[in-house]
Amino acid sequence: MRARNNWRSRWRIELRILAFASLLVLIMTASCGPAPAPPKAAQRDETKEPWYGRTVDQLAAGNREASSLLKRGKEDDASALVQSGEKLAIRLLAVPKPTLPAMEAASDVDDLYGRMLLANGNYGWARLFFQKNLARWKNWTPETSNTEARRKAAAAGIAECDKHL
Repeated sequence: MRARNNWRSRWRIELRILAFASLLVLIMTASCGPAPAPPKAAQRDETKEPWYGRTVDQLAAGNREASSLLKRGKEDDASALVQSGEKLAIRLLAVPKPTLPAMEAASDVDDLYGRMLLANGNYGWARLFFQKNLARWKNWTPETSNTEARRKAAAAGIAECDKHL
């Protein structure tokens, strides 16, 4: 009888040890997070890609043409160029750390659009485009005389809109 009890008590002890070990393994597994992410490959600089330079040049040329059309009184043609320029500007500014020429070209599009809206009496929308430019140049580093002039022009545009609101 004693051998039988001895066997049962041993079996109970082993069962308890097994249950404790299983619980310990479960706790350790649950407390572990996922494996660390593999190191990221160096991101390529999209500003060095050929499409980027071509798009900047295309946007700058479109801005010059739109400005010329606007001076000649062809607002509808200028508007079409400005609207297509907005799409190019969005693409250029979507890359991390856009270049200064890209920022300038995007700024020119917004300035043209703002001036067109101001001329049409859409003061609230014009103010929005001038505000975009003001924020753009307030936060640009390093500040140059050109970026400072652009910031002041945007502030002047906002002031002009505020006169009419």
